[in-house]
Amino acid sequence: MGHVRRGWSHRICSGGVDPVGAGVVPSDVVGSAAARPDSTGIGHTPSVLLPKAVCEGIAEGRVTQAFRRWDKPRVKVGGTQLTPVGTVAFDAVEPADESTLTERDAELAGLKNLATLHKMLARTEGDLYRITLRLAGPDPRVALRELIPEPVEIEALTAKMDRMDKGSPTGPWTREVLRWIRDHPGIVSTEMAAALDRERWALKTDVRRLKTLGLTISLEVGYLLSPRGEAYLAATEPKKRVRRSRAVAPAAGVDGSTAPKATDGSAPVRKARARRTSTT
Repeated sequence: MGHVRRGWSHRICSGGVDPVGAGVVPSDVVGSAAARPDSTGIGHTPSVLLPKAVCEGIAEGRVTQAFRRWDKPRVKVGGTQLTPVGTVAFDAVEPADESTLTERDAELAGLKNLATLHKMLARTEGDLYRITLRLAGPDPRVALRELIPEPVEIEALTAKMDRMDKGSPTGPWTREVLRWIRDHPGIVSTEMAAALDRERWALKTDVRRLKTLGLTISLEVGYLLSPRGEAYLAATEPKKRVRRSRAVAPAAGVDGSTAPKATDGSAPVRKARARRTSTT
């Protein structure tokens, strides 16, 4: 396998090479999630791709560092990034010498051994950096997705998604994707991409942007609207007019009894409607 283009650091891929040295990136790597979402979920794009297994190691305290080749540092000391296990904090970013790396360094990076670390680093170009990291807290999106937006938040979310639509090369997509997920919960992303005529990985990245806003939930297969997402659509979509039939009191029988009540269009109500129609 040839070298990855220098400076390439944000692409989300399946079975590809993590350009910053973590090796093969599975389909469950951290995506374009915000690092510091506010009440609207708006935040920053991450600069380090972290495979799920590495994230789990960070959560357990087994993984405390990562090695990346960059043309210049892509994270700042004190910065944070969202991952599947919560918020990861970057405590240090320092130049490193590959010739001095040890088996312990590989272990703390979540890799099998030093040979694996060298193999991973050989697949990328740039200066080598050691990033010291830790789990800083839970993913704020988990709490955010349960919050029903107030009117001012509805306006902020709408403005945010309008900008996302305007900047998309494929045209407006945010509400279309939200509605599709609402109507097709738990459906694999390949089917969603086909239905919306979108490239799958670009679409998955877009869905993660909606997740950052607290509007969607990622499932093992497919997605689900969060309570926040459902409330947003309910508040912004045109209300469907439901024609309601006025109930007609049932006629009394010869013995003074009344026919059973029926509000779902069953026979007694239909007969009453017919009588009323025939006399008007």
